[in-house]
Amino acid sequence: MRLRPQSIAVKCVFVARSEKRSRAELPAFHRTDRGLRVSKKDKGRRSEPRLAETRGPEPAAVTGARQAAEKPVSILVVDDEPHVRAMIAAPLERHGCTVAEASGGREALEALELNHCNLVLTDILMPDVNGVDLLERIHALHPNLPVVIVTAVHDIAVAIDAMRRGAYDYLLKPFTPEQLLATVERALSHRRALEASESYHQSLEEIVRARTDMLRHAMEDLEHSYDVTLEALGDALDLKDSETKGHSKRVTAYAIALARAMGIPPEEIKIVARGAFLHDVGKMAIPDEILRKPGSLTGEERELMREHCTRGYQMLRKIPFLAGAAEIVFCHQEHFDGSGYPNGLRGQEIPLGARLFAIADALDAITSDRPYRSGSDFDFARQEILRCSGTQFDPAIVEVFLKIPNELWQELRSEISGHHHRYSPLEVVEDSGA
Repeated sequence: MRLRPQSIAVKCVFVARSEKRSRAELPAFHRTDRGLRVSKKDKGRRSEPRLAETRGPEPAAVTGARQAAEKPVSILVVDDEPHVRAMIAAPLERHGCTVAEASGGREALEALELNHCNLVLTDILMPDVNGVDLLERIHALHPNLPVVIVTAVHDIAVAIDAMRRGAYDYLLKPFTPEQLLATVERALSHRRALEASESYHQSLEEIVRARTDMLRHAMEDLEHSYDVTLEALGDALDLKDSETKGHSKRVTAYAIALARAMGIPPEEIKIVARGAFLHDVGKMAIPDEILRKPGSLTGEERELMREHCTRGYQMLRKIPFLAGAAEIVFCHQEHFDGSGYPNGLRGQEIPLGARLFAIADALDAITSDRPYRSGSDFDFARQEILRCSGTQFDPAIVEVFLKIPNELWQELRSEISGHHHRYSPLEVVEDSGA
């Protein structure tokens, strides 16, 4: 490949000021058996008038492309005949373009690998790689690079085939410099339009990403505010049922630890945590005389107490981000063998979060003090949960539970008791999912 020097200026701006000498006008191209030649009758016969008389203003696409890039428009001319390449390059260089030349398809592909190019002008009939094959390779490697076929082959079928394969235009020899410049102008305008479209889509994608991030952060802030509200609701429930104070936080921490041990994804752990924390929210609708009754409940009172699952579900199900948690609240008293309430669900009919929560709930109930008994240790709780495996609890979850050392449960309980109201298990699961 040979890079022809620029004849005008480095910034590719055609300067015509104060030119006193005349220029030889580029003659028309004529076809010969070997390609292109200069007509004898045109040689030395005419002198070129001043630029304003022949070309007028510089083509807008050439000017716009060069101004946008602040560097010369680079055009690759591919032809196996040197004098043809020279005659094509001459008017382009007079308009300030940088012209690179290649004698064949292989040389052209090497040139495109090494140098930036805005446009390719190629012949069809060349010895190594013909122009159509070169066109296909360029189109595959550089989709936005326009290729103009410049040839003496006056065959409509060949022209149609070239256009179908991705050629931007088909320029027939012989042609005038004005025709060449007009074709180049259209091709460069086409390239600029493609680049502008790509730039717009990239900018649009960046805007979408930025706004998506903003929306995600806003949703996270909103979700955090929801969890703070839920924590306040849990504290209010503890005030209503002082005998189980701290139960909601402890059982939530246990459920989170068990869910992590089971490999549940962080987003689903959030649902489990909210369901565990709000599992007794329905007790807000239970009369205080039943909820705080020191003795045994009557059959009627027991049935009323059992309604807290349904009441809690009805309170939460209309809140979109608590829909999953509402299912846990509704089913947290169901047993694996179908002996629970309110619907007598069994096995896999019970949501996973509710099956998991049942073990966490039993663990805290066994190890916590009640007015009528003292809490047992974690070893005893482990034995009781194992004994009820397959009846009250899901055996697969019990198996995971038994692999967790008692020290973890004791540590969680101590941490919650030490923090009192400052500890939020809902914030703990948010941090783990971040």
